[in-house]
Amino acid sequence: MAYDDLRSLLRALERDGDLKRVKAEVDPYLEVGEIVDRVNKAGGPALLFENVKGSDMPLAMNVYGTDRRLLKALGLKAYTDISDKIGGLLKPELPQGFVGVREAFGKLGTMTHVPPKKVKPGLAPVQETVLTGDDVDLDRLPALFTWPEDGGSFFNLGLTHTKHPETGVRNLGLYRLQRHDKRTIGMHWQIHKDSANHYQVAARRGERLPVAIAFGCPPAVTYASTAPLPGDIDEYLFAGFVQGKRVEMVDCRTVPLQVPANAEVVIEGWLEPGEMLPEGPFGDHTGFYTPQEPFPALTIDCVTMRERPLLQSIVVGRPPTEDGPLGRATERFFLPLLKIIVPDIVDYHLPESGGFHNCAIVSIDKKYPKHAQKVMHAIWGAHMMSLTKLIVVVDADCDVHNLHEVSWRALGNTDYARDLTVVEGPVDHLDHSSYQQFWGGKAGIDATRKLPAEGYTRDGGWPEMVESDPETADRVTKRWREYGL
Repeated sequence: MAYDDLRSLLRALERDGDLKRVKAEVDPYLEVGEIVDRVNKAGGPALLFENVKGSDMPLAMNVYGTDRRLLKALGLKAYTDISDKIGGLLKPELPQGFVGVREAFGKLGTMTHVPPKKVKPGLAPVQETVLTGDDVDLDRLPALFTWPEDGGSFFNLGLTHTKHPETGVRNLGLYRLQRHDKRTIGMHWQIHKDSANHYQVAARRGERLPVAIAFGCPPAVTYASTAPLPGDIDEYLFAGFVQGKRVEMVDCRTVPLQVPANAEVVIEGWLEPGEMLPEGPFGDHTGFYTPQEPFPALTIDCVTMRERPLLQSIVVGRPPTEDGPLGRATERFFLPLLKIIVPDIVDYHLPESGGFHNCAIVSIDKKYPKHAQKVMHAIWGAHMMSLTKLIVVVDADCDVHNLHEVSWRALGNTDYARDLTVVEGPVDHLDHSSYQQFWGGKAGIDATRKLPAEGYTRDGGWPEMVESDPETADRVTKRWREYGL
C-alpha cells in the first residue's frame, strides 16, 4: 500500500538508508538548490534539511528523485502495476477516443475504495495549527531561490486546488509559486491548464476565485497533481486508485475547497479578478529560464499546518532532475489510456531529455501505407499530447526505450524527402524555441519499413536486417564460460 502521508514515507526511507539528514545550516538562496541538484544527478538519497536559514521548518528534498523511491512511495513493485490495473478496466465494449477514457474512469469511480472521503476538521492533522490575518507569514516557509537569474524565491511542490465557478468540478494541479511577500503568492498558470480556465471564467463573471495550496501531501496525491488527466476527471479519484485506498480530505477553514487531511501545510486565499504581478524569470524543467510575465497574484488569508510541520519541494533545471521518475510514471501509467485514443500504438517512450512532452517515440504494427503518418496526426490530436514537437514512429520490433536502437532506425530508415512530416500547432507555454509564444513547428519521422505502395520501388523490396544465426547464437551462449571472456 502507498504511504498515507509524507512523514511516514520519510521514516521508511531513513530505515532503508535512503534518506540523509542535513543538520548543518543551509541557505535557501542558491545553496540548497546546488546541493540537491548534485545529489539528484548522482542518484543520491532523499534529503531532510533540518536547519534552513530564515525558517523554523525542516525541508524535504529529492524525495522522489529515483524510480525506487517513487515506487516505494506509491506502494508499487513496478510502474506496470498501475498500467495493468488500468488495462483491466478497459474492456472491449468501451468506445475509443476520449469518450472511452471517461467511461473507463467512470467505471473506476464505482469502486468503493477509490473516491475520497471527508473527515471532520477536528480530526485533520493539517489543521492542528491555524493562522489567520496578521499571523500569516509566508516567510516562515522555506522558499527556494534556486538559479542565479531567478526572479525571486519559489515554492516548487505546492499542490494547487481550484474549482470551476459554474460546474463546481475541482482541479488539482502542480504549478510553481513565487513568494512576492509574506501574504502574496504568484500563480504561474499556463494557458493550457485547467486552473487558468477556472480563473478566466471567474474573472468573466466578475467573481473572485478561491484557491488552496497544500504542501507535503500523501505521495499518491502529489503524483496525481502531475498527471495529464482530462479536465472533468477528479485527480483525487485517480490518487485513490493509485494508492489502493480512499484519500482523506478536510474542508478548508476560509475557502470552499477541500484539501488532504494528512498534508503538512495548507495556504488558503482568494484571487481577485485582474490582480496581476510580474512573475519570473525562473530556471525551469526545460533547462532554460522562462521569462518574466504577468500572472495572477493570490492574497493569503489563512495558513493551517501540523504542530511541527515540514515542507517538501523539488529542484528543476537541466535534466535529469526529480521530474524524471514522475514523468516516467506518467508514461507507463497512461499507456493503456493512450491506446484507447490511438489503438495503433504498441508502445511509446517520452525521453526525459526532451522534457517528456517535447518528444514521443512510438512503435506500431504497421499494416498499410502511411500508417505512421496517421499515428502522428492522431497523437497531435490527443489531449496534452498535442504539445508534442517531435514524433518518431518505428516498427513494433524496435524497443522504444533503447535510444541507441531508436536512433539507428531513425537515422538509417528514412528518406527525408518522403519520410519527414512538418506541421504547425500548439506548443507548451514554456517552450523557448518557438519563434512566437504558444505555437510553432513540429515534425514527425517515419522510421518504419517502407512498403511498395508508399512508393518504395527498389528491386527486392525493403531489405532484411542483419541478425545472428539462431543456432550459432544458442551454441555460443551455452559455451560462453569456456571462452574465458
